[in-house]
Amino acid sequence: MFVSKAAVVGGGTMGGEIAQAIAAADIPVVVKDIDQKFVDAAVEKARGVTEGQLARLVKKEKLTQEQADARLAEVMGNVIGTTSYEEFGDVDFVIEAVPEKMEIKQAVFRELDAATPGHAILSSNTSSLSITEIGEATLRPDKVVGFHFFYPASIMPLVEVIVGEDSSQETATAAYNFAQAIKKQPIVCGEVPGFVVNRILMATMGEIWRAQEEKGLSLKGIDEAIAGAQLAPMGPFFLTDLLGLDTVFHVAEHLNESYGESFYVHEGLRGLVGEGKLGAKTGGEGFFKDGEQNVPGDAEPDGEELVAMFSSRALIEACLLVEEGICSVRDIDLGMMAGAGLDPRKGLLPPFWKADVTGLDKALETMENLEERYGERFAPPITLKRLVAQGRHGLSTGQGFYPYPQADEGEQTETVKLETRGEVAIAWLANLPMNSISPQVVADLETVWNRVKEGGEVGAMVVASSVPVVFSAGADIKAFTTLDEASGADLIHRAHALFRDFGQARVVTIAAVNSIAFGGGCELAMACDVRIAAEAAVFGQPEVKLGIIPGFGGTQRLPRLVGQNKALELNLVGDAILAEEAFELGLANRVVPDHELFETALMWGRKLGAQAPVAVEQIKAVSANGDIDAGIEAEKRGFATAFGSEDAKEGIGAFLAKRTPKWSGR
Repeated sequence: MFVSKAAVVGGGTMGGEIAQAIAAADIPVVVKDIDQKFVDAAVEKARGVTEGQLARLVKKEKLTQEQADARLAEVMGNVIGTTSYEEFGDVDFVIEAVPEKMEIKQAVFRELDAATPGHAILSSNTSSLSITEIGEATLRPDKVVGFHFFYPASIMPLVEVIVGEDSSQETATAAYNFAQAIKKQPIVCGEVPGFVVNRILMATMGEIWRAQEEKGLSLKGIDEAIAGAQLAPMGPFFLTDLLGLDTVFHVAEHLNESYGESFYVHEGLRGLVGEGKLGAKTGGEGFFKDGEQNVPGDAEPDGEELVAMFSSRALIEACLLVEEGICSVRDIDLGMMAGAGLDPRKGLLPPFWKADVTGLDKALETMENLEERYGERFAPPITLKRLVAQGRHGLSTGQGFYPYPQADEGEQTETVKLETRGEVAIAWLANLPMNSISPQVVADLETVWNRVKEGGEVGAMVVASSVPVVFSAGADIKAFTTLDEASGADLIHRAHALFRDFGQARVVTIAAVNSIAFGGGCELAMACDVRIAAEAAVFGQPEVKLGIIPGFGGTQRLPRLVGQNKALELNLVGDAILAEEAFELGLANRVVPDHELFETALMWGRKLGAQAPVAVEQIKAVSANGDIDAGIEAEKRGFATAFGSEDAKEGIGAFLAKRTPKWSGR
């Protein structure tokens, strides 16, 4: 399902910011509300956000003022304000952003069901309500999905794509791709109260709230302890004032009703909301007023204990979300990074990543101590106990929730690290931050591969990522643009020869795809004999969006895996597909929980690496369907033609400039 026109139902600030994100991606968007003043407010908000974004580009001298003015006109030309459904007859994707009351949302969805085409996806920006229940108001519950933005939507990159009981895989995939199209970071999760980010945040904040009221602690002292320990970008009380006390209170109360006393509601917060003291949105008075706290408490907090409680509750709720089948390890961490500001570049790590760095054995010990003192809300989750029992303690042991390289001694290449674990070799992609396939990566992977083959001691090599949140985002476009005709041709030939050898040599190759595998990353995975995908894995061949074609075997290997018709579709459309669909199509051999990916890949490596080498070599040689060498030669010619085109220059230029390309067909 493709989105050529979208709509937002619900004006005001949030509706305006959502509409702006869509319009800035050059997609026409209709903003509807029942009152013209809310429509006008949304349009003005979209204009204000766009003006601010363009002004920053002008200040950085990336645009002239004249170019900024022209771009402002383009973006705002994509926004249509209305109080009726007249413009909804041709929309493809609707985002409902009305008040958080089920009866209001169901009424809106009944109206949308009648006003939009049958193929249109109807989504809700709800922060807590049931997608399944909302979808029951329509005749198309399979096309209803959650699409939860974080405030402010113009700045926060996260969108939680929430799958209800009736939401189809196609709907989830379309929502994921639409989020990417409007430059947002999607994660996919099931529906539970609070979904992912709010559930974890409220669990941690609830513990701090409880401690503050029970012990009469200083709010400033608490905020300084939490922020100082780099558990969050700011303290929980300052954050609540920033977000709005009414908003936070609504979510906290809902989770308390859903999960019980493990989610504590601060009574002082309840009182402040009742008095209309909502923080930044009411002139700044909330938990603080002019720097002084508005609720009782001046005792100095035990910072070490608060840190232990905060970290433990975050990890516990994250593990429970995995154990309940709501979300994957990687998507939870990515959600906390994009939705809660936990930026690893600033030393702020999301729950699973942080636990690996701290040590899972230490995290377990801390929880057990807290459980003795405070009860079952600190009971260690089964997943954590299981990993510790396996000796998977995190970074120190090379494996926790994520795997980590423990490279062999001796000389190593720059972007690919070789490790040998028993009878299995691991080629760790280590071209930070996105493992882009550059000329250096191809050369280093070739070096590592030759060492593995010539060593003669292992029968299988796993290709894995040393980056927890990405496998490979594709070819290094900037590096490609610096190559001349001769060096470009040499790179293509070397990459094809290497990938072809993966499929011919007697060493079995296994791709452990943990996350995004786009373009060259997907082609690298397809060149391997077996692909084990994590639940959070995402595959795609987006080259057509840059005006080029797959250049590392994507036009030849993809049809052999998923069939000619589906491969043609995937290469022509360029959109991503999620792990479940990849498995159904045959692109992935298995899909496993994120934290079991590497262990599963090693298990496959041990099994296949122990098979008879000559038989393995011959099976690989004769199993290909058709003449792949002839196909690759055709692909080389096609890639050279496409890469030298004006469209390729425009597509690559637009990608680097983060704008929408305009094709000329030349």
